[in-house]
Amino acid sequence: MNQQPARGAVLAFDFGEKRIGVAVGEIELGIPHALTVIVAEDNDSRFTAIADLISEWRPVQLVVGTAIRDDGAVHETGRLARRFGQRLHGRFAVAVDYVDERLTSHAAESGLREAGVRADRRAAVLDAAAAAEILRTWFETLPPKNSR
Repeated sequence: MNQQPARGAVLAFDFGEKRIGVAVGEIELGIPHALTVIVAEDNDSRFTAIADLISEWRPVQLVVGTAIRDDGAVHETGRLARRFGQRLHGRFAVAVDYVDERLTSHAAESGLREAGVRADRRAAVLDAAAAAEILRTWFETLPPKNSR
């Protein structure tokens, strides 16, 4: 894990080849919020949408969820997510950290269901909710505020 700043916005990404869920949170608060889902056919369109988010939120940290198998090996989509993270760092010069996302979609689905979100609406926001779970996991890895 990189040396984390004590404050500032963090953008988290639930990478998928068809959709990318995005969440935002403030390090000092440690509360993630589902932000949006980027649906774009090509990388240029995806990175244009991400550039707009980075311009708006001015994050000090980016977090990307990676799929890891139960045996600790990186799943193929995890490998693609890591490459996505490397591209984010290369294009935007913002530190990127990675979080195991194995259970985030399940947790996001359960949370949306418990919140009473209708099934037809859940599908549209699931990736952003999963990104919020990724960011929640990342916040939980930070040292206590008084030791930062």
